[in-house]
This record gives sequence, structure tokens and C-alpha cells, in this order.
Amino acid sequence: MEEALKPTTEQQDSLHILPLCMIPIKTPALRRACLVKNSRLETAVELFRDKAGVSGQLNVQDLPDFFQESDADSLPDDMVKIRGLDKMPSFDVYSCRISLRALGIAVNDEEYLKLSSERQAILADRMREFTRPLIAQVFGKDVDGLDESIDLIAMLRNPHQEDTRANLAKLARELDVKVMEIPRFVEDYGDIFLSLAYFRDCLDKIAPTVERFIVWLQEMKGAWTIRNDRPKERMIDQVEEDMKEIVRLINLRFDTFDRKTHDFWDNASADHFKAVRQYITSHHTSVGGVLCGLTMKMDSWKTRFPTKNPGGPQARMEFLIGEILPGLDTIKKLERSAIDLK
Repeated sequence: MEEALKPTTEQQDSLHILPLCMIPIKTPALRRACLVKNSRLETAVELFRDKAGVSGQLNVQDLPDFFQESDADSLPDDMVKIRGLDKMPSFDVYSCRISLRALGIAVNDEEYLKLSSERQAILADRMREFTRPLIAQVFGKDVDGLDESIDLIAMLRNPHQEDTRANLAKLARELDVKVMEIPRFVEDYGDIFLSLAYFRDCLDKIAPTVERFIVWLQEMKGAWTIRNDRPKERMIDQVEEDMKEIVRLINLRFDTFDRKTHDFWDNASADHFKAVRQYITSHHTSVGGVLCGLTMKMDSWKTRFPTKNPGGPQARMEFLIGEILPGLDTIKKLERSAIDLK
């Protein structure tokens, strides 16, 4: 019997990797493969990756030519799924929840659509800003007054203090649920704001690299070959403007998420929570796509031009044209699409 496959922690927490073992794939060789995004935001099928990081990849359209006649029965159905997945802008778990449902593709285990416990632990500090109002409302104290190891949901299921039971009853009335249903609400609440903590963490990690990249672009214009080539200078200016605007707009989105979160606790109700949850989840795919695009482009830049080797004007221009420009319009469109969700 074939060993059951499951995503690694790195894959589960990634913006750009989708292990095909997550979904019902019939072709044996594909069950061990992954879909990956590159710096151009193209999807490739990664058939293997060794310990040195060497990756064997195929374009999605080339897959049928790679497999043998013995796979003829299973491959057509698998290709339908893979072509659908190819169009996803990001492979993070939150985007996958939405996109897989829209494509009608099941997952082998719902746990695959959650962040790893390791990543959740890393995001614990970020989650406090979202759980603090809840704890204050129920327990009458700030989160800093509670032991970090306390199981909040267990405490809600078995409240000991009279004040806590009264506060739970009040919250249940506001949310139009039974007191016994409060723990489920907390789980839903925690999951939706864990997604914000995850995406915010991804943005905070990539933002300093974008700033360094913009300085790198500005340095290009100092070369005489660029100063005397107005079209190239305009191209650099446009890329710089686009990168700044993308980061500015996605930061504005997170500001809106924060405001809606804080507003919820000023007027807690079932309808208000549903509205906040719907608003945030409606942005998952576009936020994931923008962050995936920025991350893959900046990772490619750091690999190609490490700090000790920033590259000459010609090498920089070739990289700009070959790796940064392809897919940049896709990121801009994803960011602009969010305007319709406000």
C-alpha cells in the first residue's frame, strides 16, 4: 500500500506552493508533485526538489507529453483539476479555501486548509490585538493579565467566576446565540483574524525588501546608459511607481480591516460579525495574490542580486524586463479589484 502523503509544514504555510497530495489526484507521479508560482506568477508543476534546492519543473500545458500510456485513464481528469488550479493567484490556505470551493475540488483532509501549528504559534503575538477585546469583554481584564498558555475556549466552556458567566450571557444575547455556542463563535472569530495576522505577517516580511528594491531601481537611473535612454528611464520610473502604489494600497486595506475589527466590538452582534467576516474573506484571494506576487518577485531579486553583488546596469535592466515586468500588471489588477469590495 502506498504511503499516505500529506503537506509539509513549509508547504502548508506557503503563499506559492500547493502540494497535489491535498486533493484527489489519481496519477501516481502527480500525487507527489506540487504546483508552484514563479516570479512571473506563472504556475509550474514541480515534480521533484532535492536537498540542494534543485527543482524539476514542467509547464502545466506540457504535462500530458511527459506521462506514459499507463496514465491515460487517470491523467485527463487530473488535468481538468490542475488547469483550474493553474488560474489561482495564490496557494495560501485561505485563498485555497475559496478557490477550491469555487472550482468544485475537494480536499483529502480539511486540516490541509489550516496553517500549521508552528506558524500559528509564531503568529500568537499578532493575534493578541484581535483577542484582547474579546477577553476584556468576557473576563473583564486585559489579555496581558492572563497566562499566555491558558486555553481560552476551555475557559469559555467552563467559566468559574460569576462575573464571567454574566458577561458570557450578555455576549450571547448580543450575538443572538446560546451561551454554549460561544466557544464555536470564538473559534470562528479566531480563524478569521488568524488569517489577517498571517497576511499582515507576510506583508511585514516583504515590505523592507520592496523598499531596498526601490532604492536599487533608483540607483539604476544614475548609470549613464540609462540617463541617455529615456524609454528605459521611463520604464524604471513606472515600475517604481507601481511597486510603491501596490504596497500603499494593500496597507490601506489592512487599515480598513483593523477599523472594521475595532468597530465590531463597539457594536457586537451576529449580523455585524457576519458582515465583518464576509468582508475579510472576500479579500482573501486578492490579498493572497498580491502578497504571493510581491514575495516571489522579491525572492527572485534577492537570489539574483545578493547584497554583495548588486549587478551592473545591463544585468539589472535584463532582470527588470525578464522577471519583474511579467506578471506586474496581474498584481496591479488584483489590487485594483479590491476597490469593488469596499
